[in-house]
Amino acid sequence: MRTDRTRTARLLLVLALSATAAGAVAGCGRAEDGGGRPAPPARDDDRAHEVAAAWDGSRAAARWHRGFHPVAPLVQPPAEGLRGDDRRAYATGTFDLRAPLPSARDDSGRVTWRDGQSLTRPLMTADEAYRALDRDSGPGPRLTVTKAELGDMTVLTARGPATVPAWLFTLEGYSGPLRRAAVSPSGQPEPPIGPLGADVPTDVLAPLGGLLKTAPDGRSVTVVAHHGSCDDGPVVAALETNGSVVLSAAVTGADDGPCTGELRLEKVTVKLERPIGDRVLLDAFTGRPVPYTESPGAAPGRS
Repeated sequence: MRTDRTRTARLLLVLALSATAAGAVAGCGRAEDGGGRPAPPARDDDRAHEVAAAWDGSRAAARWHRGFHPVAPLVQPPAEGLRGDDRRAYATGTFDLRAPLPSARDDSGRVTWRDGQSLTRPLMTADEAYRALDRDSGPGPRLTVTKAELGDMTVLTARGPATVPAWLFTLEGYSGPLRRAAVSPSGQPEPPIGPLGADVPTDVLAPLGGLLKTAPDGRSVTVVAHHGSCDDGPVVAALETNGSVVLSAAVTGADDGPCTGELRLEKVTVKLERPIGDRVLLDAFTGRPVPYTESPGAAPGRS
């Protein structure tokens, strides 16, 4: 039987991740070590089918398809790339403002897809966009903003590339601007199925930490998965239907002995049988779409 400390750590993991997250089986992505890993544990495949059945053709799916859901960063550095210490300044959010910030011409912005469909989202002010970049007032290298103007940028979304309004910040020493989307993502629809409880063992199902990237051809996704200090790491399987891709995450090789409550994050790439397209990417544990994350805090992944 597992120790009380192990059960407590697993309970805290599920509770924390659930709060954050608030066909055929296509294959299992895993983080590889040099000697390989044991076969993935038995998963609750019935749960993946239940989540897919609840979402496919639902009102929630229809609302999700109408929304603006980025699957790539909303900030794009200058096309020429950042140099030297400027990369660290960008990563830490250390900026200097040496230019007035303009007022928006309107209080709404239009998101437009290549097929001509569009929607209107509230327009972020230049000050809000700049403050989202300038997160650190401490010492160290800084990026200096010398001009700001309203323009646009292309963002990859769950519905394909979209043109969105953006604030263009000219940086000292660079010919091209840093672009920051001036509209925020749409809210998630109310899911048609509830999450699992915290009593589900993580070697059966565990919540995911977010979506990191989708391959250019759409045939794989990279997600953040979690595991503890006394297991062999995470595995993620995919159930594909015409309307959704349901990811089931679990840990493998859990140790029955005493364990610390350390939570580890790892990148896992899951290969799909066909491009994800506009199908909803779902978390089997939470019953919700897997949210895109730009700051996973994950160690370099092995996929």
